[in-house]
Amino acid sequence: MTAPATDALDLDHLRQWIGRSEQATDTVTAQLVKGLRATLFLDIGTPQPGDAAPFTVHWCLAQPVYPMAMLGPDGHPTRGGFLPPVPLPRRMWAGGEIEFIEPLCVGDEATRTSTIADVTLKTGSTGSLCFVSVQHEITTPRGIAIRERQDLVYRDNPNAAAAPAKPAAAPPAAAHRESHLADPVLLFRYSALTFNGHRIHYDRDYVTKVEFYPGLVVHGPMQAALLVEFAAKLHDGQAPKKFAYRGLQPLFDGAEFSVNANETATGIDVWTANAAGSPTMKGTATW
Repeated sequence: MTAPATDALDLDHLRQWIGRSEQATDTVTAQLVKGLRATLFLDIGTPQPGDAAPFTVHWCLAQPVYPMAMLGPDGHPTRGGFLPPVPLPRRMWAGGEIEFIEPLCVGDEATRTSTIADVTLKTGSTGSLCFVSVQHEITTPRGIAIRERQDLVYRDNPNAAAAPAKPAAAPPAAAHRESHLADPVLLFRYSALTFNGHRIHYDRDYVTKVEFYPGLVVHGPMQAALLVEFAAKLHDGQAPKKFAYRGLQPLFDGAEFSVNANETATGIDVWTANAAGSPTMKGTATW
């Protein structure tokens, strides 16, 4: 597959999307809460109306639904529409920040208002990187529940013979740690919960032969969700006021990965790490 040329990126054109907004509404159901609890290794229980949902349940709500004919070769909707049509083939979550104001609960009707905040272009070791920042506000009839910024990154496909990325720097020893297996069933469950058709999470031929990853890619949002839940567990089950996170390198299926945490003077530092102990995503939770 040939990557688009760098000069195909027209930043002035893409920045015309800044300020565009869309709105969608969905309901937090008990079945959704059960599925997400199970996928995040939480106690499934029997959720009842009014029970608090996992902290990142909003990532499962009101996801865009397109006909099959409108999907691109990577399983995402074809470029354009709400998000700017960035002409680079790889798209992933780079990071973001969440402000938790009020829990989302079983039975809540939640409305998400999304706005394109910024589009920027950078050059990295693998070529052009286009960052799209999206602001979200999730409300219920009780008021604002969550404010969030998501940072998406678009990049070229690498050459099959390209040198692998340098691993992230070694983290400090973790005071708290739990391990899970990154297997295809886990990835399938999270893709299903978020109606995510991105083929890097389930199509091994595609991810290894087209995007040249060594295995299925573990979702960035799932890693972030596990980090939030782990931080809250260490803080009497309370959601942080703010949680900032950033992807460091991809995490792949086929082995155990860990969720790690250390208390600090201002909150809790958390990170996921692959089987070799190299961090893949890091975050900071503050109360």
